[in-house]
Formats: sequence, C-alpha cells, structure tokens
Amino acid sequence: MNDAHWHLVVNHFPIIGTILALGILITGLFLKNNSVKNTAYILFIVAAIFALFSMQTGEGAEEMVEDFPGIGKTIIHEHEELAEKFALVLYFLAGISLVGLFLNTKNHSKAKLVSFLAVIVAIAAVYLSKLVGTSGGEIRHTEIREDSTNSKALPENSTLINADKDHEDK
Repeated sequence: MNDAHWHLVVNHFPIIGTILALGILITGLFLKNNSVKNTAYILFIVAAIFALFSMQTGEGAEEMVEDFPGIGKTIIHEHEELAEKFALVLYFLAGISLVGLFLNTKNHSKAKLVSFLAVIVAIAAVYLSKLVGTSGGEIRHTEIREDSTNSKALPENSTLINADKDHEDK
C-alpha cells in the first residue's frame, strides 16, 4: 500500500470520530454521566491520533496525484491548509480531553467547565472537518466542486452529450 492508499484509509476517522464524539459528549452532559463523557474524550484523542497519521500520509498522497489531469496543485494546497488547521484544533481538543479525563477521575469541581470547553472546541472542529472533508473529496470527485456542472463533468465527445444532441435534432 502506498501513501495515497493509507491516506484514504485513515483520513475518515478524524472527521467521523469527532462528529460522533461531540454527540456522545453532549449526551454525557445531559445525562450528567462521567463515563459517557470519558468515552467522548477517548474518541477525541483517537481522532487526533488518526489526524496525525492522516497528516503524515498526506504529503505522499499529494505527490502521487498533484499532476493528474483536472486536479492541480491549487486544490490540493487548499485541502492541505484546511487539514493543518483541523489537525491543530484536534490536537488541542485531545489535550482538553486528557484534562477532562483526569478531572473526571478525581471528581474535580472544574470537570464540568472542561466539558463545556470541549464542546465549544469540538463544534469548531466539526465545522473544520466539514471543510476538510469537502476539499479532500473535491480532489478526485470533480462533480462535487462548486464550479462543476453536468456538462463539464463529461467530455465534449461523450456519447451521452452526442446522444442528447441527436435527440434534440429529431
């Protein structure tokens, strides 16, 4: 397996894991259950670890696809910049999660405050994850790019386009 393949394998968990963990953390706050909150904290930490793996494999993936037709360096650069911001937020969230885990095990009075801080940072992380996921998807899935239209998705000499033109002539 090459870096591009590894990147595709590991890059989904930081996004999905963060979304799931945020839901679990909010549930833990409503239920006032430290075990549920600790589960969310662990998921945030695992998501940050996968973000690190994703960042490590991203450069190799970039080298493999940057010269493919229809991709270019600009779209990859945008994805890379967003991914770096997302990873930094996830690393910060993992740090908050470690503090939250520690405070929950000690039944510390500040544990609830840390939980609310984690929710705020996780909301920012989920927003960034949406941007990163979309920009990453746009690298190979040109049909989801904003500048994409159905006519641009098919080459001019496509049989579908020519069949439509033949049908219009009749």
